[in-house]
Amino acid sequence: MTRQDREGGMRVGEIAAATGVTVRTLHHYETLGLVVPRGRSAAGHRLYDETAIRQLYRVSMLRSLGMSLAQVRLAADLDPSKLHDMFSEHLALATERIEQQQRVRAQLATLVEQIATREATSREVLHLLEEIVALTPALERRISILVYRDVEAAYHYLVRVFGFGAGDLTRDEQGGARHAVVQAGDGEVWLHAESEPFSLASPQTLGAATATMAILVDDVDLHFRTAVEHGAKIRYEPLDQPYGFREYGAIDLEGHLWSFMRPLE
Repeated sequence: MTRQDREGGMRVGEIAAATGVTVRTLHHYETLGLVVPRGRSAAGHRLYDETAIRQLYRVSMLRSLGMSLAQVRLAADLDPSKLHDMFSEHLALATERIEQQQRVRAQLATLVEQIATREATSREVLHLLEEIVALTPALERRISILVYRDVEAAYHYLVRVFGFGAGDLTRDEQGGARHAVVQAGDGEVWLHAESEPFSLASPQTLGAATATMAILVDDVDLHFRTAVEHGAKIRYEPLDQPYGFREYGAIDLEGHLWSFMRPLE
């Protein structure tokens, strides 16, 4: 007789070990009412029966389709006919992406074959490249830009306190820092000096922030502790948010709000 048979369900740790879904995520799903345990054992452990396990599978499947937790909650309340429409929409999007990639692959394979078997003419190469470029999204990269009164001080602060990679620091003819770059994972943040002609001002000048920055980190709690050790001004400590992320917030030396987060899954 298995433990599930003895207690009427599987414990949260057993579910986590069997599925790879963390205990914290299971607790969060319970808070949201997405996956609710059948009850508790005599020792107080959460117990998940077949119904809860099937619901966990359903939630995980919806998340794998790219749905937010808000969308998953909506889908959980839909009747089967409307849920079918939602699945059909996601299926169409997934199919479109696959077909686009297959077209790109076919064009690339043709180009490689032509170059390998004979010397392709410039016109043929350009024609194939034109088709490939047409299938490639025009947007290549995103760069975030924040405005600071003291670019150099902000640059050193972000590198030291938040652990960003140190990029270029550009100075004007008088030696003042006018532009800087810090690296954050697969992207980067540009630090721009205040500019009256372009109406660019720091929160320190305005007295309020008009934007926030969200950065995905590997371990929210470890990043939080490290930032605190280096003098970070904490706005709120790590907590699990209802939209599916664990995060904490900090204010930099000129008032920009930074959120450091990680998906609960």
